[in-house]
Amino acid sequence: MDIPRDDPLAALSPLDGRYADRTAPLVDHASEAALVRERVRVEGRYLLALGGHPDVPVDLDDAEREEIERLVGEFDADDARLAKRIETEGTERYPATNHDVKAVEYLVREHTPERLHPWIHFGLTSEDVNNLARRRLVRGAVTEVLRPALGEVRDRLVELAHEGRDLPMLARTHGQPATPTTFGREMAVYASRLGRTLGRVERATAGLSGKLAGASGTYAAHHVALPSVDWPAFAAAFVGSLGLEHEPLTTQVHPGDDLARLFDALRGVNGVLLDLDRDAWAYASRRYLGQRSDAAETGSSTMPHKVNPIDFENAEGNLSKADADLAFLGDYVVTSRLQRDLSDSTVKRNVGAALAHCLVGYTKTAAGLSTVVPNEAAMRADLDDEPAVLAEAVQTVLRSAGHGDAYERVKAATRGREVAVEDLRDIVREADLPEATRERLLAMEPADYVGLAPQLAGSVER
Repeated sequence: MDIPRDDPLAALSPLDGRYADRTAPLVDHASEAALVRERVRVEGRYLLALGGHPDVPVDLDDAEREEIERLVGEFDADDARLAKRIETEGTERYPATNHDVKAVEYLVREHTPERLHPWIHFGLTSEDVNNLARRRLVRGAVTEVLRPALGEVRDRLVELAHEGRDLPMLARTHGQPATPTTFGREMAVYASRLGRTLGRVERATAGLSGKLAGASGTYAAHHVALPSVDWPAFAAAFVGSLGLEHEPLTTQVHPGDDLARLFDALRGVNGVLLDLDRDAWAYASRRYLGQRSDAAETGSSTMPHKVNPIDFENAEGNLSKADADLAFLGDYVVTSRLQRDLSDSTVKRNVGAALAHCLVGYTKTAAGLSTVVPNEAAMRADLDDEPAVLAEAVQTVLRSAGHGDAYERVKAATRGREVAVEDLRDIVREADLPEATRERLLAMEPADYVGLAPQLAGSVER
């Protein structure tokens, strides 16, 4: 097939093909162009920092500073293409580098006078630039894209929690009928869990760190050239200026523990949403949830009536893929043979793909939640068909009245049998109980036995 490489049909991954519209917000944080941009920003700001240090013999005049600031602040697609051309093809001035960070160094040279060229990438190893650039990208991806997407999911869960706080629903433990709840309370549980796991993600993102210590992490090149400079202090200030914590003791590579913590935190979020997606699917299959349909959409190629819970299914698949990738990345980024090997280089290029699968999962979950409509009739019909769920209420009240054999008495009348409400009421009528308590139990229907579920549903903050 003769398909142009930039045609979506030529995409090797659905992230750049079928889901390209959904993953587009990550392009500024996870694409090759974004990585080049952040490398340029690190190199440019490093040059500016050197020029601003009293013990480093490089003076930048106002025009030079303005040009570097312009490059750092206004980096565009043409700059990214030039860096790529220097790397792969070369230019009249530079031969092909076959090295992406060296190409960035030469790109910065294009915007600075020759007298400054010795100070570009001064004392650095590629990993000094890469670890800072990648963490800035990951931080932006999480705070500017993933976090807002998760916020939409939580907002919808809170909305459903408050709207359905009083809507009684049969609960199921081990798949079997159990003490009733309310639909809103179940959504509140997920909203609460998501809020807690989001906190973990936010803390892990705030804790991203960076290193700037040279080829083996000893500041050797820096120190031998300019021994009067306190390079660890310089590095700490510079890394901090990029919004990252300083990692003072490293080999050539950043140890990666911070990324591993973040990936694990994201897996925590994904675990909550996987649980939610599967429960939503189950509720839809039991008709507890209806789905608003799109007239133009096809649910089945052969069954025209179908409206499938495809958003929840799609979210489940993408979140499962994301979790597998995040677990692999979390294990890999914390290892390196001796002071450095390059096996992690190609692996780290896949961080964006893992985050993209997260994003697809989050937006698909949000889409599914936006179309569901609780089916009160179906929920109440199921409750009416399961009067045995009142057995717990009866035996517990009997216990509170001093009946030591309450559990055994109710068990003998209900377990493994078809139970009617009158069977339980007979036990209540025969028991020695205060009259007010007896009347309260005799009037109770399964839909009434929801405990504090409405209050709990309402307690989740908007």
